[in-house]
Amino acid sequence: MRGPHNFWRLLRTGATMERAGAMHIAMDAMDAPMPLRIVARVLVWPFKWLGYRGDPSLPPVVRAVTALGPAYIKFGQLFSTRPDLIGEKMADQLQMLQDNLPPFATSIARKMVEDELGQPIDTLFSEFSDPIAAASIAQVHRAVRADNGETVAVKVLRPGIEQAFRRDVDAFYLVASFIEWLSPASRRLRPTKVIEHFEGVVLGELDLRLEASSAGQFGVNTQKDAGFQVPKVDWQMSGRRVMTMDWAEGVAIHDLAAIDAAGHDKVALGSRVLQLFLSHALRDGYFHADMHQGNLKVAANGDIIALDFGIMGHIDDYTRRVYAEILFGFIRKDFRRVAEVHFEAGYVPADKDVDEFARALRAVGEPIFGANADQISMARLLSYLFEVTERFGMATRTELILLQRTMVVVEGVARSLDPEINIWNVSQPIVEQYIQENIGPKVMLRDLVRTVRVLARFGPKLPEMAEAALVRQGDIPQPTPKKSPLGAVGLVVLGAVLGGAGIWVVGLF
Repeated sequence: MRGPHNFWRLLRTGATMERAGAMHIAMDAMDAPMPLRIVARVLVWPFKWLGYRGDPSLPPVVRAVTALGPAYIKFGQLFSTRPDLIGEKMADQLQMLQDNLPPFATSIARKMVEDELGQPIDTLFSEFSDPIAAASIAQVHRAVRADNGETVAVKVLRPGIEQAFRRDVDAFYLVASFIEWLSPASRRLRPTKVIEHFEGVVLGELDLRLEASSAGQFGVNTQKDAGFQVPKVDWQMSGRRVMTMDWAEGVAIHDLAAIDAAGHDKVALGSRVLQLFLSHALRDGYFHADMHQGNLKVAANGDIIALDFGIMGHIDDYTRRVYAEILFGFIRKDFRRVAEVHFEAGYVPADKDVDEFARALRAVGEPIFGANADQISMARLLSYLFEVTERFGMATRTELILLQRTMVVVEGVARSLDPEINIWNVSQPIVEQYIQENIGPKVMLRDLVRTVRVLARFGPKLPEMAEAALVRQGDIPQPTPKKSPLGAVGLVVLGAVLGGAGIWVVGLF
């Protein structure tokens, strides 16, 4: 429960930050107001001795976060996707949080598998290795199925991680409330909403059935994507705390020497990883939101293999169209159109000046496009964009921040493979294809047909619904209860009108 009992955990957290030398760095990164700095200093400094020591070899913020435990590490990883909240420098530092935590005992993992799947582990697997990777939420074992001899990867949650997370997230909510109270300017960034979003993300990771579902959906969406693989989930050997998938054999994408030795084309791989991400985001509205180098492999045939589906991003049809138009506008250097799209989508308050906003966007875009290919950086673009959004009072849109930050990570992966990659040239065909298929006359007709289908389901009730709405507004008096005989007529008339409108639209184009 959220409340005063969390103060001890917060005090221990602040003391650890102070002891690691991370407190002032965090305050500077978030541009914390003076009242918040004073409160933090007065309340925390005398209790510095209560803080965990951590690993002195790590940077201060990473040292503090790792010392505080798995829940804080996961939130640190998630906050690394929010440079608008913590600044680019700290976001880059938090990217250092790797999934190389000390593993828990294999005997505990075996017992958890038996309890979850309801069978002795020797009946399920003829081999079950020690941990091959240990992360903040779970660890992975290599195993061989006893029934068919297939090699699989078995992911097991850390023992007690659910309780640890729920305890710590309550403290995060309390911190967010304090920040909003002490710094009214921070409310534009919606700290409490950010914690709600992250809570939802991690709760999904704490139920491996949901991650298995994400992997399954992602696999269906991408099954026709050339040069891309998603390991299949073994649902019969998966549950809430255990997930079993096909073993993904391949070279880690960060091992450039091994990629060269295998004869893979790094330039082609760099372009493909960026285009695949954009295609998933724009075409499907469902993308892998943690595509760092540790979650990507290259198969012997050159395919890119994605791993770890705990953090997935979702954007709806409308937002995809808006984002595509914004990207397309930047690619074409049509900053006026980019500005108009922001206003049309309601991202910028209506009382702001569209021409002034367009000039600000030009100041963002021109330096990027005037640079050499190896100097064009999505990270720089987003850094400038965050400054513009603050100036024009734009509210934070979490789904776009996650999308944009993931693109920065994917850009980093692509550049590690091809330092000369031009992200705009590589992105252009994907964005143009999406624009052609989703913005224009054909799409207008498709949307109209979909609207008619939805309205048709409610056809007989439309007159009653309209009448009820007018009554609620006080435009007409409350009618005497009786069944309206106009339901079927209303449906026929509505169908005729919308059908005629559809024909008219087709005639225009």
